Amino acid sequence: MRIVYLTQWFDPETHVIKGTKFVRALQSAGHEVTVVTGFPNYPTGRLYPGYRLRLIHKEVIGGVNVVRLPLYPSHDSSSLRRSFNYLSFFLSAFVYLLLRRTPFDIAYVYHPPITVGLAAAVAGLWRRLPFILDVQDLWPDTLAATGMAGGRRSMQLVGLLCRFVYRRSDAIVAQSEGMKTALNAHGVPADKLVTIRNWAEAEPPINEGEARLAPHHFVVVYGGNLGRAQDLGTVLDAAARLRERKPDILIRLYGGGVEAEPLRARAEALSLTNVEFHGPVGKDAIGAIFAQADALLVHLADHPLFAITVPSKVQAYLAMGRPIVAGLAGEAARLLVESKAAVVAPPGDPRALAEAIASLADMPLEARKAMGHAGHDYYQRHLSFQSGVRRTLGLFDRARPT
Repeated sequence: MRIVYLTQWFDPETHVIKGTKFVRALQSAGHEVTVVTGFPNYPTGRLYPGYRLRLIHKEVIGGVNVVRLPLYPSHDSSSLRRSFNYLSFFLSAFVYLLLRRTPFDIAYVYHPPITVGLAAAVAGLWRRLPFILDVQDLWPDTLAATGMAGGRRSMQLVGLLCRFVYRRSDAIVAQSEGMKTALNAHGVPADKLVTIRNWAEAEPPINEGEARLAPHHFVVVYGGNLGRAQDLGTVLDAAARLRERKPDILIRLYGGGVEAEPLRARAEALSLTNVEFHGPVGKDAIGAIFAQADALLVHLADHPLFAITVPSKVQAYLAMGRPIVAGLAGEAARLLVESKAAVVAPPGDPRALAEAIASLADMPLEARKAMGHAGHDYYQRHLSFQSGVRRTLGLFDRARPT
């Protein structure tokens, strides 16, 4: 089949869950895949070095054909500028799908933002293009939970757009069982929904050596978006509790986002010498950092929406085979408890998070190694790349044009 993978973000942007590795697996199954995406600018909102906006830019990344279309680069706290970012790529993708001479057989569409799905849905009315929608965030709920919502009418409009895209889609992938249930409650028929959990884009071996990031500290690493959904202020408050009690614990935050500067300012105001900020790093580099961390950290805000979400960090951390400390609730918390790889605290609770970090630091090394092994084994059994790709390929067979 000729597949167009429509996604606003793609490699080399570091937060991509289904990137080059995913596309190459589709190619290996005999499909011809073209990635249609924007110019890389996440998470800073500035174009990556070596790129400049143009009408169309074609390149090959790891054997994958990539078509880049213009957009308004932005990823800050302004709802207006973020809207321009989403709408500009919608227009580019819609025009591209409408005017392309050789039609695609099917589209695989990554959401968020829902405007990417809207481009496939509207263009598909003319081009008779079926599409599979991969739902990673539940809009407009996520916009409200992260403070990006506009007024009530704006959210109503986003809700209408979502329902239109859901109706037009031929199948919908939910990244968690909770999200699948929520989509069904939003009116999506159960027979259109399938749960395919995310996997880790990189699956390195467990670090069996003694290489550590800081030999005289217990280093807890967070890697990813520094945004509102992550509520990393709770992590800073936990660090303040640990500063005197456990001076050997060091928390390192790797990444960027709309909360990066406010978090730095808050850490400085609190004189948190046990917290370090590092900018975004590439996938290979962050994988090496994870492998040498004493523990890996994940946290989400205390919001009902996030109780049905499994952040992609969970899979990435489990695959690394490192012990995990988590401030999560709901499905993600249950998954980590079941894996036996994590100490889990309620989200938004600095005292509980500090206790969780301290308890992990106090564990014997062998006990922490056992947690890492348990997590890696759990990942291989339940969340592996091979399992997810196999189920995705089954969806293409179901939606194959007649």
